[in-house]
Amino acid sequence: ASAFPFNFYPMLAVAMVFYIIFSGRDFGPMKKAEKRAKDEGKLIADGATPMISEDVTLLEKVDSAVPKASNMIIPIGTMVLMMPCMLVYTGWQNIETTTGSLVGNVLNAIGQGSGSASVLYSVITALLVSSALYLIRGIFKGKELVDLTIKGMSGMVTLALLMVMAFAIASLCKSLGTGIYVAEISKAWLSPNLVPFIIFCVSCFIAFSTGTSWGTFAIMLSIAIPMAQSFDSNLSLAIAAAIGGGVFGDHCSPISDTSIISSMASASDHIDHVKTQLPYALVAGSITAFAYLILGFIL
Repeated sequence: ASAFPFNFYPMLAVAMVFYIIFSGRDFGPMKKAEKRAKDEGKLIADGATPMISEDVTLLEKVDSAVPKASNMIIPIGTMVLMMPCMLVYTGWQNIETTTGSLVGNVLNAIGQGSGSASVLYSVITALLVSSALYLIRGIFKGKELVDLTIKGMSGMVTLALLMVMAFAIASLCKSLGTGIYVAEISKAWLSPNLVPFIIFCVSCFIAFSTGTSWGTFAIMLSIAIPMAQSFDSNLSLAIAAAIGGGVFGDHCSPISDTSIISSMASASDHIDHVKTQLPYALVAGSITAFAYLILGFIL
C-alpha cells in the first residue's frame, strides 16, 4: 500500500488518455493515422495486415441477435463485482470474525483472500453468466459456446507457460540470494540514490523482452526488495519502480498479451498498433524515470 503513491507510470498513462481525449492533440504515428482516416477514409494503412483470422467466429454478426451493449457489460461487470466477493470468501476463514465490526472483518478478509483463486472463480462465474445470457438471447448455441470457450483457453497456454517459468526463475533467484549478491557487488560503483531508477529501467527491459508484466513482477521484486534493503534505499519507492517498469515494458512490448489482444479486438495491424501507442507510452515512461531519479536523491 505504501508503494501505491509512487507507482507513477500507470497514473500518468491514464492521465494522458484523458488529456488526448479532451484536447484532441494526437502526435506521432497516431496523428498520421488519424489524418489518413479523416481525409482518405482509410481505417487501415495500405499494405497493413489486420490481426484477425477469418475463422474467428466471435467477430461475426449473428443476424438473429439484436446488438446490445449489455452483451459485453453484463459479463465484464459480473467478473469485476465477483472479485471482491471472492476475496472475502477465500479470506474469511483466515480471520477472527468474532472480533471487530463487520466492515473491519470484510476488509481483513479481502486482505487475507487468495488472489489467484478469486480470479479463477470470478472468470468462471462470468463465463457461466455470459453463456446463459447468449443462449437466452439466441446469440450462440451450446456447441458454439463450448468451441469458443476452448479456443479462448487454448490461446492462454503460451502465457501460462511463460508465467510458470517466470515464477520458477523468481524462486531460484530468491533461493540463491541474487538480489543480495547483485547489491553487494554493485556497492562499489552504484549509488543508493540510483537504485529506484535502475530498478525501473531493468524492469522495463525485462517486461519489453518477455511481454509480461506479472512475470516481470515475480522476477524483479525478488531482486529489488533485497537490493533496496541492502543499500538502505526507500523500499516503497523500489517496489513501485519494479511494478511501474513492468507495466511500462508490457505496454510497449509487441509480444505482450495485452498488446496482441488490443490489436485483435480492434482488427488493426499489430505493428501499427505498437507504433501508434509507443510515443504516448515513452512520454509517460520518461517522466516516470526522471521522477524516480529525482526522488532517489530526495527520499
